[in-house]
Amino acid sequence: MNNKLSTITNLFEGKEIRSFWDAEKEEYYFSVVDVIFVLTDSPNPRDYWYRLKTRMTEEEKSEVSTKCRQLKMKAKDGKMRETDTLDTKGILRLIESVPSPKAEPFKLWLAQLE
Repeated sequence: MNNKLSTITNLFEGKEIRSFWDAEKEEYYFSVVDVIFVLTDSPNPRDYWYRLKTRMTEEEKSEVSTKCRQLKMKAKDGKMRETDTLDTKGILRLIESVPSPKAEPFKLWLAQLE
């Protein structure tokens, strides 16, 4: 792992959100499926993320693929797995695509991390 990246586990309403802190860029990268889980309580946030990507326009898909970064994070089974991550700006864009009453509280929580 790049020594400029630090693994951080943050909690939102008691739920884990895996993230990395990139000291060089001074930027967080958050697990997309973790954010989707806390916003939706979906039993399968990976499927939700997949369906969300399939509904995007080509322009939106291009933007997401440009901003989305695959980083190895510890999965629930304890193994390190490639995980889609987005920086704070990308997460804010994601929140706009996910209807949730938790969106505003999540944005406030996110702002406290910065």
